[in-house]
Amino acid sequence: MVHVVPHIQRQQMPNSTSISQFLLLPLADTRQLQLLHLWLFLGIFLAALLGNGLIISAVACDHHLHTPMHFFLLNLSLTDLGSICTTVPKAIHNSLWDTTTISYMGCAAQVFSFSFFMSAEFFLLTIMCYDRCVAICKPLHYGTLLGSRACAHMAAAAWASGFVYSLLHTANTFSLPLCQGNALSQFFCEIPQILKLSCSQSYHRKTGLIVVSACLVFGCFIFIVFSYVQIFRAVLRIPFEQGRHKAFSTCLPHLAMVSLFLSTGTFSYLKPPSMSSPSLDLVVAVLYSVLPPLLNPLIYSLRNQELKNAVRKMMTGCFSAARDCLLCSVSDTQCIS
Repeated sequence: MVHVVPHIQRQQMPNSTSISQFLLLPLADTRQLQLLHLWLFLGIFLAALLGNGLIISAVACDHHLHTPMHFFLLNLSLTDLGSICTTVPKAIHNSLWDTTTISYMGCAAQVFSFSFFMSAEFFLLTIMCYDRCVAICKPLHYGTLLGSRACAHMAAAAWASGFVYSLLHTANTFSLPLCQGNALSQFFCEIPQILKLSCSQSYHRKTGLIVVSACLVFGCFIFIVFSYVQIFRAVLRIPFEQGRHKAFSTCLPHLAMVSLFLSTGTFSYLKPPSMSSPSLDLVVAVLYSVLPPLLNPLIYSLRNQELKNAVRKMMTGCFSAARDCLLCSVSDTQCIS
């Protein structure tokens, strides 16, 4: 059970130019609970690094996995690594050293990096939905519609769109005058929490920020829904139960992660102020920022036999090489690579 302390007393300041640092929300009010959360976050962080690192290494090294689906999965793992490395290490550092501060520039860098990786991940999830739709609905045209060049262009468009989106939103957020102190009700610098500190006269700019994000998310959501309608219609026409099961097993995990990502992220940005509380904000933030990098490798690898075989083969090779080198060192001979 996540335990949070009451909101930090806000420091009233006239504008954002006088803010040199922000105060993040501590995860607990006792040192024992802080250390408990430290180990919990550290375990999640290391598991996410291991899982996503294995997927990246397996897809990059095994030529059997050089397919559009695994190429997009590699890019998804890169965004997961980037997003969790942006937020969790700072939370671990704060719990370890019993501090809550983050510099103004550090907060801006965290907002930009997190927005960049999360928006790129959302675009990649949308592209992966298109990949599954073509693979199931138009299998004969799969190689034509999703050739290597087309996949590279789509991945590059996802990364570039994420960069532009995060740059615009970071610049707009930190150009707002902040008149409500410097205490954030979150364990990392999150745009909705920073907007709460802005002055009342910046209402129109905040509304514009939300409208642009909502339109972008809604457009991708409509595309995802339309694609899955086509996928389910095609799957239900498959005469063999085994074929339907295989098709559903590759699509349902993706749909589950998209639903979790969309629902929690949208709720975090669009929930009414009356529903806001430090505990609720923390839980929602963990659901959309920490859990996906941890769960994505498990969901996609457990449902993908080719990927499991490649990871097993790679790990067996690493263990064999380590064993051979250990034997060589024991026998005082030189290991030959």
